[in-house]
Order: sequence, then C-alpha cells, then structure tokens
Amino acid sequence: MLALEARVKDGRLLVAEPTDLPEGAEVEVVVLGDDLSPEERTELPFALDRALDDADAGRGVDAWEYVKQYRARREARSA
Repeated sequence: MLALEARVKDGRLLVAEPTDLPEGAEVEVVVLGDDLSPEERTELPFALDRALDDADAGRGVDAWEYVKQYRARREARSA
C-alpha cells in the first residue's frame, strides 16, 4: 500500500510530495481521526496496555479467527 500525506486547503486535498502514480489513477482517501469521547480518549492508552499484556501472556486471538467467531455469534443471535 502506498501512503501519501495530504492537507486540506480551500476545500481541496493537496498532496505534500510528488507521486509517480499514473495520470487518471483513482485513489481512496481515508481521513485520520476518530470520534472518541474525552473519557474514551483518556482510557485508550490503558486499554492498549491491557491488550499488549494479554497478547504477551498468550491470551490473544488471531484477528481472522475473531471475526469468524463474531460472525457465528451474531448469526446465532439473529436465528
């Protein structure tokens, strides 16, 4: 994946550096930021520390396995 830095000026995106993308190439823009409340933002570093501790202790779950389990639970609830 190619990541480019851009800023908004007068309602338009300005890419900070030249690119070698071909003329007419389509790009997807993802806005960095979040919608965390002040309380959630305060809690975030502690939650991340707990997550790292869990991973270090072997209590982590592979992301794809988690998604598989989540979908199965969601389907079971709606059945």
